[in-house]
Amino acid sequence: MQLKILPQTDSKEKISDESQLAFGTQFTDRMFLMEFDREKGWHSARIQPYGPLSLDPAATVLHYSQEIFEGLKAFRRADGSIALFRPKDNISRFNRSAKRMCKPEVDEDFLLESLLELIRLEADWVPKSEGTSLYIRPTMISSEAFLGVRPADQYLCYIILSPVGAYYKGGIAPVKIWISDHYVRAAHGGTGEAKTGGNYAASLMAAKEAAENGYDQVLWLDAREKKYVEEVGSMNMVFLYDDKIVTSPLGGTVLDGITRRSTLKLLADMGYQIEERAMSVDEVMEGAKNGRLKEAFGTGTAVVISPVGSLCYQGNFVQLGKGETGELTMKLYKQLTDIQYGRQPDRYDWVVNL
Repeated sequence: MQLKILPQTDSKEKISDESQLAFGTQFTDRMFLMEFDREKGWHSARIQPYGPLSLDPAATVLHYSQEIFEGLKAFRRADGSIALFRPKDNISRFNRSAKRMCKPEVDEDFLLESLLELIRLEADWVPKSEGTSLYIRPTMISSEAFLGVRPADQYLCYIILSPVGAYYKGGIAPVKIWISDHYVRAAHGGTGEAKTGGNYAASLMAAKEAAENGYDQVLWLDAREKKYVEEVGSMNMVFLYDDKIVTSPLGGTVLDGITRRSTLKLLADMGYQIEERAMSVDEVMEGAKNGRLKEAFGTGTAVVISPVGSLCYQGNFVQLGKGETGELTMKLYKQLTDIQYGRQPDRYDWVVNL
């Protein structure tokens, strides 16, 4: 399959003050798009002007949620070059999500090269200010028009780009976590490990409840016993407990986060013992009270590393230390962002340079 570059005539006005960049509200001039049907396979790959998609009202994505997506970033470095952080891992996970949702897999090398070409064409959209980046959203939706519960025979795969501001505009700051004991995000045998929109839609009610109580994020418990911590809606969770690193295992209910992988590798190289095990909510709460739980943080593409300052479970509030960003959390945030922005060497072959 060949990638076609369609003419681009009009250009959008960019936000000149990059301190005003929000997350996911402005999009670049171009997008990548390709189509699939059972007889032809993937075809008609092109980079075209950004614009609305044409979908039949009976398109199955609108009725049965056969949809997946990814999220990654491109970074402007001090020398003006552009780099991506572990894009091959994101595309590989895209295919794993596709398989779980009964969707056709993509040629990973072709999709990566198409993505890189799209960013080359849109290079002027990659912001330059400290902490900013170009957010990349690959998506696949079922487009066949019919009503009935079965895998579709037609799909659209597309990539859109969005310049985004620094996540921590006032500096890295701890978040307040609400632990839900009623709602669940994912169950064994479900779609928790797939990056599919339904997982996020199911999280909205609990997130609303947390916000109404003054909290920033929801920490989910396992669906079976509602006893063991799993992940936050947009982040994997990591705990510094008894000077060991504890994080939930990847058992089908937790997303295999790219930032999580990177963080665990850095921690292992620092000499920390890592335990991927089920950690009970009681262990977390008691550890915060008696000091055995020294730090906790989330990992994710948007936040990189997000420190946790306090938690609330069944009306019980605990604070970690003084509620401030921990030393290890800050060290990891700096190491990861330094690799992404080229301020320190990439010893892990994580970065792809344009």
